[in-house]
Amino acid sequence: MADSGKEFRSGFVCFVGRPNTGKSTLTNALVGTKIAITSSRPQTTRHTIRGIVHREDAQLILVDTPGLHRPRTLLGQRLNDLVRDTYSEVDLIALCIPADEKIGPGDRWIVEQIKMMAPKTKILGVVTKIDKVGRDEIAHQLMALSKLLGPESEVVPVSAVKGEQVEVLVDVIASQMQEGPAFYPDGEITDEPEETLMAELIREAALEGVRDELPHSLAVVIEDIEPYEANEDMLEVHALLYVERPSQKAIIIGKNGARLKEVGTNARKQIEHILGTRIYLNLHVKVAKDWQRDPKQLGKLGF
Repeated sequence: MADSGKEFRSGFVCFVGRPNTGKSTLTNALVGTKIAITSSRPQTTRHTIRGIVHREDAQLILVDTPGLHRPRTLLGQRLNDLVRDTYSEVDLIALCIPADEKIGPGDRWIVEQIKMMAPKTKILGVVTKIDKVGRDEIAHQLMALSKLLGPESEVVPVSAVKGEQVEVLVDVIASQMQEGPAFYPDGEITDEPEETLMAELIREAALEGVRDELPHSLAVVIEDIEPYEANEDMLEVHALLYVERPSQKAIIIGKNGARLKEVGTNARKQIEHILGTRIYLNLHVKVAKDWQRDPKQLGKLGF
């Protein structure tokens, strides 16, 4: 850790907001590499993935939670519980609102929930996706978000995709942290087990371009990781993709297995990038009827 004359600050930050407001993309942009899956589907994130941002005078641990929503299933309820537990344990909550969508009842509901569950936790407003609109719209959204959160909360505009204002956001977050030690060694970017990251990347690849019915119904479990017999420099990864109905299994596999092959190719590239080693990815699809509503099945699938 270099001595820059400033005190070293550290702490935990939680990005919250409606589903699909750019929380995972922002996490990846701040960390500088992909650790959180990004999908245009709501409720894509299932786990609290911690990304670690290292700066000369600060270390920020980003907690990327599932989007808080009104639950319709036992899985939905458990995801909400996960979010609530996180709210009270972090130093700062960053509320993400896209620049190209008006603030609505869902956003107000989330702010109410935050203030009710974590009244002492500081809130920062983040206007995401500023590359999608003009300056006037950005200014209007910043004012609207400031009004929603109150005068004690700062508001920052950012585009994770274009990298605009990312360092400004890091500086603002760091300024709200207490003086403290680095919690993780330099260079470490996440504390998630590799199996969790692999499962999430496979699920992301499987969700690309599918119908609305699938995101909630898909779970991925890494069964086994072993040396690949045909090449000792490679790993063989066995993964099971669980869906709720045979019709969903057909969607994932595709005609003559073409879609599953595509999922494997896309996921393999991402996993190799994270592991730094070549892998042989072995995917199988299984039906676990109505697993989202079955406590026993939820437990088996890691929820």
